[in-house]
Amino acid sequence: MAKAGRPAKWQRDPEGMRLRILAAAKNEFAAYGLAGARVDRIAAEAGANKRMLYYHVGNKEDLYLAVLEGAYEAIRVEERTLNLEHLDPPEAIERLISFTWNYFIRNPEFLALLNTENLERAAHLKRSTKVKSMHSPFVEMIRTVVTRGVARGDFLVAMDPVQLYISIAALCFFYLSNSATLSVIFGRNLLSQEAKDERLEHVVGLVLAALTGKPSSRSAMPGPAKAGSPNLGSPKSSSPKKKTAKPGALTTPVA
Repeated sequence: MAKAGRPAKWQRDPEGMRLRILAAAKNEFAAYGLAGARVDRIAAEAGANKRMLYYHVGNKEDLYLAVLEGAYEAIRVEERTLNLEHLDPPEAIERLISFTWNYFIRNPEFLALLNTENLERAAHLKRSTKVKSMHSPFVEMIRTVVTRGVARGDFLVAMDPVQLYISIAALCFFYLSNSATLSVIFGRNLLSQEAKDERLEHVVGLVLAALTGKPSSRSAMPGPAKAGSPNLGSPKSSSPKKKTAKPGALTTPVA
């Protein structure tokens, strides 16, 4: 009687194969979007074949949704490690902003996936039975921080936690996802380390100023505008009107 052959590697480690498929799919969907992604490329990168892919995850749209859910789960899991409830409210908000900013920088594929799904009008996310439940604890975490801040007198505004997070994410997301065009338009390298550090300081200053009602120097202009550049940071009233000297009058040069 012939001995049964050894099970294939993917059969011995089905969860490992599934994870490799999802990792390959994340790269593919981030690079090419849903329409441009190819199942054969995903299978090849994962060291699988199409049959194995369909067995472990499903068709292309099922695979895309699994990747999307995994992307949201990854950021929510890391957010739970921030321990915001143990920090003073202003420090907690600053840590949340810093985490969001740096997570977006470290995970550009997450931004690409969000862009793709928004182009799809969230058609696939609407099918998810997981994503909404992931976000409820996160919203409550922010609500608790804001409520504590108001009770302690740190914050003047009991801001809606959903609106607050959308504002934080938007201030980070727009800058990074549009950095190529904005760099050309404004003649700056917005992805230099100095520019990224300056942006993070600016976002922290803006959000804390909105919550505390106190202006923050962190979001102020870093220095005087260069010659020929409009001074966008100075109100009109801050510059005294230039007086016109009368004919024959002595004038004192300004240093």
